[in-house]
Amino acid sequence: MSAPAVLWSAAEVLAATGGRGPADWRATGVSIDSRSLKPGELFFAVRGVRTDGHLFVAKAFEAGAAAAVVQRPVENLAGGRALVWVADTLAALNALAAAARARTRARIVAVTGSVGKTGTKEALALALGRFGPTHANPGSFNNQWGVPLSLARIPVEAAFGVFEMGMNHAGEIEPLSRLARPDVAVITAVEPVHLGHFASVDEIADAKAEIFAGLAPGGAAVLDRDNPHFARLAAAARARGVARVIGFGESPDAEARLVACHAESAASTVSAIVGAQPLGFRLNLAGRHWARNSLAVLAAVLALGLDVEAAAAALSAWQAGAGRGRRHRIALAGGGHVTLIDESYNASPAAVRAALAVLGSAQPGRNGRRILVLGDMLELGEAGPALHAGLAEAVATNRVDMVFTAGPLCAHLFAALAPDRRGAHAETAEALAPLVVAALAPGDVVAVKGSAGLRMGTIVRAILGAAPAPAAVNGEGA
Repeated sequence: MSAPAVLWSAAEVLAATGGRGPADWRATGVSIDSRSLKPGELFFAVRGVRTDGHLFVAKAFEAGAAAAVVQRPVENLAGGRALVWVADTLAALNALAAAARARTRARIVAVTGSVGKTGTKEALALALGRFGPTHANPGSFNNQWGVPLSLARIPVEAAFGVFEMGMNHAGEIEPLSRLARPDVAVITAVEPVHLGHFASVDEIADAKAEIFAGLAPGGAAVLDRDNPHFARLAAAARARGVARVIGFGESPDAEARLVACHAESAASTVSAIVGAQPLGFRLNLAGRHWARNSLAVLAAVLALGLDVEAAAAALSAWQAGAGRGRRHRIALAGGGHVTLIDESYNASPAAVRAALAVLGSAQPGRNGRRILVLGDMLELGEAGPALHAGLAEAVATNRVDMVFTAGPLCAHLFAALAPDRRGAHAETAEALAPLVVAALAPGDVVAVKGSAGLRMGTIVRAILGAAPAPAAVNGEGA
């Protein structure tokens, strides 16, 4: 097995960051977490919200760090360690990311949106991988730490880079876009998310439109043609000098147009026209929202001038991530199986409605039920209670048999449900978990979803723990 390639030399790091230190080391990667650091990587002691990376410099070296970037003295550190001294470690990380962007020849796609951005980013990385080495930020490394870290990691030989950018306040995406300088900017959707920090959905659209701030000359914007904020976003793009706006969706005006989507229990067959090219392809993901996201991917491929048919074929390997719709077939201790749809990573009104549509299309086993387990959707401000109660209609429309809820906001949904659909309500996921597990019966299909703050993964783990031999299968998410 060959040794990892050198990503950064000491001289390059010192020049990019303006730091002081020895120049006799090489780094094969970049890290801000001593727990996941691999031998040979460069460690940045960044101050986070809850802790300070300087407290873990010694652990980083114990894990094999090649060097560490610091802004203050580090206690209990053995001698002979390579330290790069800077005024501000986060600013230095951004400077290294800017140097990475300056040296790479990769074509960059940036992705944001109220829902679907992580899945779309993963699908883009999969599709662009057909055309050359592709680098993407892992998981949801989409904030003021994750984007510069991911950009600093881009290999020299990369042909494409895909970077997700998230926000929950105005002004957070613009600096990320200016750092990444994308060739294509994708906004998957604008929905009533983070209303606790915004006065209106229009303001959310404006915050998402910050992604156009760093768009490279000649770059393109990819937008949901069916979204009510399309015109607002398109105008914002043109105001930033963006010459080409590509719409995706079901509108006849969309350049990447969804013609038909046949959703099966765990897959979808898609017919589309991208540019002038008719396409037919299959996704191992159920749900119209996944078909729409695939059109966003193909619109970005079109913007890059690549073969959309080859990209569509690549999407057949697209799989749901952990907590984002991954499916598990679980053998119950007393016999029989249940199907778990793990949507526990996060939640918003649009994403919950999409998850309900997927649950509605699922086929329970004999005598099985469709069960929703939902935790509070957070950051919705004063609209929170009404947005939760308003989901009751979608529960009924999608033939959900039983609903379990966790959190004070979800109590409004629980009260709005027909009595025969009420499973149980609890204030926390921890309290709800045993009630859900006790209610499961052979043939059930259960979807678990909720905002990250509700820790709905607790319920997923409880359901998996109730089985002697769970096995992940193809899945879908929102």
